Amino acid sequence: MLRISKIIDYGTMVLTHMAAEPARVYSAADLAATLGLGQPTVSKILKLLGQHELVTSSRGARGGYTLGKPAQAISIAHIIDALDDQPFGLTECTALPGACSVEAGCHIRTNWQRINAIVRRTLENVSVADMLHPSDSTKEYPLTMQQPAVPETQPCACGASCHS
Repeated sequence: MLRISKIIDYGTMVLTHMAAEPARVYSAADLAATLGLGQPTVSKILKLLGQHELVTSSRGARGGYTLGKPAQAISIAHIIDALDDQPFGLTECTALPGACSVEAGCHIRTNWQRINAIVRRTLENVSVADMLHPSDSTKEYPLTMQQPAVPETQPCACGASCHS
């Protein structure tokens, strides 16, 4: 099953919260308390995000963390790259070319690469700024797969059964 890890989900929560007030300086303790996350987890996330310049840190009495880039310049793909300890890929051959023992003769590899590229592009096109503004995504992206409605047939003036 494809699923975003907790650390990536939490990292997205942290950055989205920070993006709501981008000029504010945040402490790990404040972020943890506000978001209901453990402070060690938030500290780890902030450290990793800082290593990828998605947040900046400052020391001292007024120290803390701020966004390292504008929210619209931070994509979900950036967050995944910063927080995941493995290269992005849906399969071994899309994450690490040469890692799969059957890669050379695999006839489905190119389709996995295509799927991987589409998912990656989508993650690159959704920013932290986008995450700030929930949309009515249930219309565009249903949470469950639904079978298409089968049109009912009705007797028609021509004498045949036609779709309504």
